[in-house]
Amino acid sequence: MLAPTASLFDQSALTDRAERLVKAARAAGADAADAVVVRGVSLSIEVRDGAVEESENSEGDDLGLRVLVGRRQAVVSTNDLSGDGSQALAERAVAMARVAPEDKYAGLADESLLARQFADLDLIDRDLPTVAQLEKLARDAEQAALAVKGVSKSGGASASAGIGGMVLVTSHGFRGAYLGSRHGVSMTAIAGEGTGMERDYDFSSALHAADLDSPEKIGRTAGERAVERINPRKVTTRKVPVVFDRRVASTLVSHLAGAVNGASIARKTSFLREKMGEKLFADNIRIIDDPLRKRGLRSHPFDGEGVAGRKLSLIDGGVLRSWLLDCATARELGLVTTGHAQRGVSSSPSPGASNVHLEPGTTSPEQLIADIEDGFYVTDLIGMGVNMVTGDYSRGASGFWIENGHKTYPVSEVTIAGHLFDIFRSMTPANDLEFRSTINAPTVRLEGLTVAGQ
Repeated sequence: MLAPTASLFDQSALTDRAERLVKAARAAGADAADAVVVRGVSLSIEVRDGAVEESENSEGDDLGLRVLVGRRQAVVSTNDLSGDGSQALAERAVAMARVAPEDKYAGLADESLLARQFADLDLIDRDLPTVAQLEKLARDAEQAALAVKGVSKSGGASASAGIGGMVLVTSHGFRGAYLGSRHGVSMTAIAGEGTGMERDYDFSSALHAADLDSPEKIGRTAGERAVERINPRKVTTRKVPVVFDRRVASTLVSHLAGAVNGASIARKTSFLREKMGEKLFADNIRIIDDPLRKRGLRSHPFDGEGVAGRKLSLIDGGVLRSWLLDCATARELGLVTTGHAQRGVSSSPSPGASNVHLEPGTTSPEQLIADIEDGFYVTDLIGMGVNMVTGDYSRGASGFWIENGHKTYPVSEVTIAGHLFDIFRSMTPANDLEFRSTINAPTVRLEGLTVAGQ
């Protein structure tokens, strides 16, 4: 078994350790301080051709201290939680802060914004698997993939589980902690022979093992997807409707999330920096960031500065409504934090998304493509050809060609190109949203993208 939850995450002991650090920092001359403790343990098994290829067991203990002397700040970290070197660590942090450049936006969160009650988000599955159980999950996924006609070999199957927790203590009275688990199963299948081989995958990730897809379904889906890709064709360059399968449609939402990150807005490196309050999408488009979604992969009752989480509409009625902000970027932009600070032990807080999704439409994926006489259905994307400063979009892709409303034959080695403004404006979501990752979207149709082929 993995380490028992109680021994892994003694909230009281870790909170005491963080409190001692904060007190030591104040005693050493800091005007304000906060300390974060991150602890976790995980186990993963990888199987190929019926044999265990790799088994990895990892444990991590990390502690970070941020101190502020006026508007100067410094962050120090350690992975030694056993001893009590609080005084020395705090003195080093304060000494570093005194010679650091002044940052007029640095500081702790306003006390009025701190979380006072912590919602039960059902983040922890206390029934963790044994090594043998993980191995069986991986073997079952691989066997299911190899049983699909046309699958020639395994690209490997894996299963993993872990638990981890975070404690945050600040000098202005915040005390908070939460604990979460994570389970995962994945499979990669290879179909065809020689130079005609194709590969594809499927996976499932959840906080609770009961929410995982079965390993048989994961393996079968990976195998079927690989077989469908055999003998891909090339297409000539043209401008056509493009449909993103839901497993890649989430990338479009991730581009939006990156563009509304407050740090990018403050640095003027986002193509959306002047677009607050403007209509970017159709009337029915709503994109949500929800750190309080029960069993969400990135759910948390408070952010990296102790600010209470809340559901936030990034896009509502097609209109850009909010940036993702922590306290420092909010001060720089003359706004108030949205409670989206993320925090590592070796850096100061910075803004980031939690659970983001594009709300589904009312049309099925089949109906979405029914009137397309000539188009491209994307199942995989290659490369990172997106310029977040200008919004220019160009990525390698593979998938299936659409003819007369149906997916007909596999296509590979093409590039899809356009501009994110045009992509957002033409987006039509289907009704097949599933929460499988941290950023989720249903199948999406886009109009008039350039598909560059032969």
